Amino acid sequence: MKRFITLSLVTLFLSSPALAQTPGSRPTRIQEAWQQVYKDNPDLPLENQYVNRETGKVDPNNTLVSRLVRYHYFIKGRPVNYRLDWKYTIADFLGANELMSAGTYPGAENLRKNPFESDRAIIQKLNRKQRDALIQSLVNVFTPR
Repeated sequence: MKRFITLSLVTLFLSSPALAQTPGSRPTRIQEAWQQVYKDNPDLPLENQYVNRETGKVDPNNTLVSRLVRYHYFIKGRPVNYRLDWKYTIADFLGANELMSAGTYPGAENLRKNPFESDRAIIQKLNRKQRDALIQSLVNVFTPR
């Protein structure tokens, strides 16, 4: 029993959702990755005008990219350092892979208005070059140099 508890605690610690573990590098915080992606893609809309239900104030850190990252990592459980997995996530937004649920989308519970439809529409309006640049930025953020 003691061995099971120890193993469970080790597993829980190693799979902590607060950090994305990339081999041989300092972990990138999931909550901070969006900032670098916007530096790489300044034309990408922030979409951070949504009001937090608890505070009643606009949450400037709740951006399109931060929700995209949370959907990818927390909702779908996909690794953050593989290009193909990011392509699957973008395909979800395009309606070409897995069905997305508005009720489980990041922001659905803590924002007054669910950004689900708006975020999908924005991703769908991006051309292939813009989508590829977004994906490459996401991979770069989480992959060691």
